[in-house]
Amino acid sequence: MKLNYAKIFQLEEEYGSSFYLLDVDKLKGNYRKMEEAFTSQYPKCIIGYSYKTNYLPFLCKELSSLGAYAEVVSRLEYDLAVKLGENPERIIFNGPVKTKDDIFRALHNKSILNIDSLYEIEYVKEYCFNHPEEMIKIGLRLNFPLSDGGESLLQDGYEVGRFGICVENGNLQTAINMLCDVRNVKIVGLHGHFSTKTRSVKAYRLITKKLCVLAKHFFKDTIEYIDIGGGFYGELPKGFHLEAPSFNDYAEAIGETMIKEFAGWENKPLLIIEPGISMVANVFRFAAKVIEVKNVRDNTFVLVDGSVHNIKPTMHKNNLPMQVITQNEGGNRNSQKTFSIVGYTCMEKDYLAHNVVSPIPCIGDYVLFDNVGAYTIVFNPPFIKERPAIIAIRDGETIVARKKETIKEFFNEALYLF
Repeated sequence: MKLNYAKIFQLEEEYGSSFYLLDVDKLKGNYRKMEEAFTSQYPKCIIGYSYKTNYLPFLCKELSSLGAYAEVVSRLEYDLAVKLGENPERIIFNGPVKTKDDIFRALHNKSILNIDSLYEIEYVKEYCFNHPEEMIKIGLRLNFPLSDGGESLLQDGYEVGRFGICVENGNLQTAINMLCDVRNVKIVGLHGHFSTKTRSVKAYRLITKKLCVLAKHFFKDTIEYIDIGGGFYGELPKGFHLEAPSFNDYAEAIGETMIKEFAGWENKPLLIIEPGISMVANVFRFAAKVIEVKNVRDNTFVLVDGSVHNIKPTMHKNNLPMQVITQNEGGNRNSQKTFSIVGYTCMEKDYLAHNVVSPIPCIGDYVLFDNVGAYTIVFNPPFIKERPAIIAIRDGETIVARKKETIKEFFNEALYLF
């Protein structure tokens, strides 16, 4: 769909002066590119979409229709997947906090359950004792050092990750021992999602190799899958000045490692990957109307009906790709000026973009921000204003994937005392 001023204005008339646009065709393209990249290297591959990245129901159903499993990290997300009609056996249940009821539900439904801590094993044992006729299968999320030349590869430079069952201190063996007397349970999977600071191909090769080695050492007779998690780069905006690995780069390193480590195995384990950002970041745009252009001493501020929360809730300083949709297309817009784009909240730091060099937008124009699909919808707080509508565009047609919030939803009478 071509987005000119007339079309954006029409959308504003229907949905308000700020809204998200979801490109369904691009979403499908991302999934198919990743699927082709990985299955060409290692055919036994499952893609589990990371719900936490963006659990817009419309989006989750689209990815499910393409073949994606649901990767969830809470009961809320698990129940959402079920509500959307996902087969529970196609739900991958991760996450550090699971209640006994969560564990029981996942095991009863034969979901793919990855245990994060030893306390969960007690719940698994109880379920097994209560259901001796069932053969229970579980996976373990493991924690082991991840470094390159002695330097930690973890996000923000952390030396030790907090997730998973530690291999080095003997907790993995403890987990095995806790289940050794339980006749109707098998450890069939190893999970190793690590949030790395570089998302490098080398990091994924190291993770894959370590999981394979541990699987062969401890679970040679029972291993059915290796789950390396997500965190892959997708298509990056030019403004980030990063040269990211491609899906093919990741797939080649991971697939080659799996094939090498399980060479000679007649029945090789499944490979599970759990992409989030790489699936959805570049399929969302955010449109915000220009409300005011304000000069304060030597600075120019363009005020829009949107917030940093809508496009980059972590408030990083990188400017996202953007374009101005102007009502005065024939006007003189050649004069380059420096300005910042600011939002509707009362926070001084509510900057959607810093020091933009471009013709200054006019009141009534729209600014269209790209690459806003990851963690925006889920982090976007109900702060000061209602959440905007989300409009999906599929085959040139518009679909309301989420209506603009009203006071009725914002202050739900079923939740609040009035």
